Amino acid sequence: MGRSALSCVTGRFQPVHRQHLELFLEALALSERLIVAITNPDPGTRKARAESAHRHLPEANPFTYYERLRLVRAALAGAGVAEASVDVVPFPIHHPEVWPHYVPLGAAHLVRVYSAWEEAKARELEAAGYPVRVLAGDERTRLSGSEVRRALREGGPWRAMLPEGVVPIVERLIAERPLAERTT
Repeated sequence: MGRSALSCVTGRFQPVHRQHLELFLEALALSERLIVAITNPDPGTRKARAESAHRHLPEANPFTYYERLRLVRAALAGAGVAEASVDVVPFPIHHPEVWPHYVPLGAAHLVRVYSAWEEAKARELEAAGYPVRVLAGDERTRLSGSEVRRALREGGPWRAMLPEGVVPIVERLIAERPLAERTT
């Protein structure tokens, strides 16, 4: 896959962590414009999937779409990415019939694969007509949102897991409403 006009990275970004930012930057290097498509934009769009037993659970989705949009923008701004080169959109991952309303079919999706969930996502995006570039994930160096959320809940070293621009926003959000209260 060569340089395209549009690239796309989809994910829940609960919250945005350093490896998400790395993938955003890799996608942007391959295109003129990046679309960050936030899945599970609201509780009504969540759905249990055999490939991933936790993604639909309230505790795995503590941040609202709006909060995640702010986190994505802060991560990219902190990396020096011009806001004009990125669009952030909702992406109801379990409703492929509406995907082209949020992300044009020509957008090349980058999917880093660590598990059956990402493999299924890549297949579904391809089946919907999107060009997909699959990147092999190294389980030894993987940083997961579950790991970040666990550190947030337990007071572990979560700050080092996030892009610098994201840290103060997460601190404010957690101060306003602790993670334990974020189960809607």
